[in-house]
Amino acid sequence: MLWDDLQQACAPIGLKPLAAADLAPSDGFGTGQAVLLAPDGSGFWAKFAASTDYSDGAADPLDRYSKRIVAPLAKQLGAQAVFPSDGPPYPPFISWALRSGAVHQSPVGLLVHHDMGLFTSFRAAILLQSPVKNIPTQSSPCDSCETRPCTTACPVQALAAAQPYDVARCKSYAGSAKGADCLHGCLARRACPASAGADRLPAQSAFHMKAFLCPD
Repeated sequence: MLWDDLQQACAPIGLKPLAAADLAPSDGFGTGQAVLLAPDGSGFWAKFAASTDYSDGAADPLDRYSKRIVAPLAKQLGAQAVFPSDGPPYPPFISWALRSGAVHQSPVGLLVHHDMGLFTSFRAAILLQSPVKNIPTQSSPCDSCETRPCTTACPVQALAAAQPYDVARCKSYAGSAKGADCLHGCLARRACPASAGADRLPAQSAFHMKAFLCPD
C-alpha cells in the first residue's frame, strides 16, 4: 500500500496517517508496522461533534467515537486497530511516534510534527503486516525555529525548556480565574508557529482542557 492510498482511505472519517514505525519485539504486538492516525484538522472535530457519542452524555465520548470509526477502517485494510486508551498496559504510542522519524520531541518535551506543531496527537494506530510505501519524511519544525516561543508561553512555566512538565502547577493555574485563557488551549501549544497547521478549533481545545482538568 502507498502512503497516498492510505491517506485516501482515512479521509472519509476525518483522520490522516501522520507517522509510521516498525514494530519492535518489546512492543508486544509481533511484527509489522504501526501507522499512527491523527485528527485531520477541523473536519475531524466537526464529524465528532455531530456524532451521538458526543451528545449522549456517556463517559469517554472521544475514545468511544475513535474506536467506532477506526474499527471498520482497520478491517478494510486487514489491520489491527489499537488505541491510546487501551490498557494498562498501554500501547507505546510515544515510542512509535519518536521511532518514526516524522514526530520529534520539542524543547518543552511535548511531541511536535512539521504539519501539526505542538497539537500533535493520535486517535489510533493501525498495525499492518506489510509496510506502507512512499512514507514522507518530516524534519522537526523546531530545527528552524529561532525564537522558540513555546518555552516562555506558559504563565507559570509549567512547560519550559529543559524542565519536566509540572502537571500539578499547570492544573492549578488553568483551573483558576487567572488561567481562563488556558481553557481555550494550552498557551505553549498555541505559541508554536507550526501549530497553525493543525487547524485546531477553540471548541476542540476546550473539550480537551475540560477532560484534562476534570478527568472524572
